Amino acid sequence: MTQTGVAIIGSGFAGLCLGIQLKLAGVHDFVILEKSDDLGGTWRDNTYPGCACDVPSYLYSFSFEQNPHWSRMFAPWDEILAYLKHCAEKYDIADHIRYGAEVVEASWRDDGWSVVLADGSQVDAAALVSGVGSLHEPHTPDLPGLSSFTGNVWHSAHWDHSVDLTGKRVAVIGTGASAIQFVPPVAEQASRLELFQRTPPWITPKPDRAIGPRERALHARLPIGQRVIRNVVYWALELRGAGFAVHPKMLKALEIQAKRHLHKQVKDPELRAKLTPDYQIGCKRILLSNEYYPALTRPNVGVVTTPIARITPNGVQTSDGVEHPADTIVLGTGFQVAANLTKMRITGRDGIELNEVWKRDGISAHLGITMAGFPNLFLLVGPNTVLAHSSMVFMIEAQVRYVVQALARIRAGSTVEVRPEAQRRFATSVQRDLGGTVWQSGCASWYLDEQGRNSTIWPHFTTGYWRRTRRLNPAEYLNG
Repeated sequence: MTQTGVAIIGSGFAGLCLGIQLKLAGVHDFVILEKSDDLGGTWRDNTYPGCACDVPSYLYSFSFEQNPHWSRMFAPWDEILAYLKHCAEKYDIADHIRYGAEVVEASWRDDGWSVVLADGSQVDAAALVSGVGSLHEPHTPDLPGLSSFTGNVWHSAHWDHSVDLTGKRVAVIGTGASAIQFVPPVAEQASRLELFQRTPPWITPKPDRAIGPRERALHARLPIGQRVIRNVVYWALELRGAGFAVHPKMLKALEIQAKRHLHKQVKDPELRAKLTPDYQIGCKRILLSNEYYPALTRPNVGVVTTPIARITPNGVQTSDGVEHPADTIVLGTGFQVAANLTKMRITGRDGIELNEVWKRDGISAHLGITMAGFPNLFLLVGPNTVLAHSSMVFMIEAQVRYVVQALARIRAGSTVEVRPEAQRRFATSVQRDLGGTVWQSGCASWYLDEQGRNSTIWPHFTTGYWRRTRRLNPAEYLNG
């Protein structure tokens, strides 16, 4: 059994950020529990062809550790992973990471958390912090006959690089953020690619460009210049967020841009009609790509909008009875947003289970971080803190600053448990404010749970969240 002051679950941006900030505060009594054999979270798992961030590189990094070595405005996955490893090395985090440590259960024991790992070992900690993120558990659709397929099947988050797709017939199911990145390179390899689309995404041009060696050298010598660019990018995205957070009509200009992008890149009116969304822009995640539409116009690519009836041993059969032969099926079907915590059994005060509480009352946490009945438990990238317009790294830093304050109280002998009324006030205000936004305009999206409740998105500017989390308010906590 291991005893520690703080147990952190996950070694992605969130877990590493908290570990670094604890070290900078002079706190060394913590362990990062990582289920895999390497750090990096999302950027370790997603290695599909074309994988890159859709937030500008200058902003998709820690404010305290700028990276002058980005090669592009939108960094590819391997550069982001290398950046995270650099941060872990520079701030001496590696010795705090315990690999192969998958958390399956955690229980509150009056004075701390007892954490059980998949190998049966136990970690006891005064405080428990989840940094597993929301895009963590791949979603595999319930397709009849999927297990009968005789070819290769994988989810985009578990890409099988041992399979050469050159000359193969590939069926892609899903048209989300991952699919629009891997479809273009796969289309160049495959003899035939069939894209099975349920709902077309809104896509705008990607303002990507290479960052040359001279520019990178200048950033290394004059970090202030890179910080200026970072600030310009931040405020530009924050301004764009007005259409999401203030009034959906402000997104009209973005819709016009997306439609022009589609018309410019897809000349065939029949294909263009298939790719034109029928819901308000912003209701689902807006995607960025310069290569996706041209890939769909290739002679070896087809877009299928007829619903899938079943998977056969040799391909995909649609509801019209047509069978589309395939050698490989790639699932670009996204992630189970709520599964980041519900996969674990987390038991709080008086034996209450997180799964049951969220099923009964809806998924919520005060500021997306703390929950009544679960003392000394903190969530990073928790409910209603995901963004649609800016960088999650900004939100993570705000949350970490708040959690570090809470952990200081715990080290001083306090127990940190949010008051139920404070959590209810926050949850009520967030749901009220979501009511007038584009995310509640009626389209189905991964932002919504099975009851149609949005427990994912932060409905305001990021500056508002930064202000709310800048100082922990003791009055919102028991024994504050």
